[in-house]
Amino acid sequence: MDDPYFPLLQEVIAKAYAPYSRFPVAAVARGVSGTHYSGVNVENAAYPQGWCAEASALSAMVSAGETELTEIAVMATGDAICTPCGGCRQKIREFGTSSTRVLCYGPEGLRATYTLEELLPHSFGPDHLK
Repeated sequence: MDDPYFPLLQEVIAKAYAPYSRFPVAAVARGVSGTHYSGVNVENAAYPQGWCAEASALSAMVSAGETELTEIAVMATGDAICTPCGGCRQKIREFGTSSTRVLCYGPEGLRATYTLEELLPHSFGPDHLK
């Protein structure tokens, strides 16, 4: 089966705005409709004002009217497996479930796959507020 994420990640990571860290990151979120939404990290000279690729992809998904995430793919160019930061894990939890898959890519392809439960065990989510 062809990997739908790898070509999208390769295309979009070139658009990342990372002049300070020089660590471009891309993400592709798949909504329950099957549509893919991409995003990149966008840095800012006032460092805390930047945003992550996962947040950008989730924002594109929500802007299109979807609020259910089935899986998300993340790509970075470093040697280590790049998983979403803590804040992005919580953002993924807002729209996903404990079984939502998080696929981690490098320039050569898929490096690792996790469930959100593995990355954010015992998470707090929308169901706690119902």
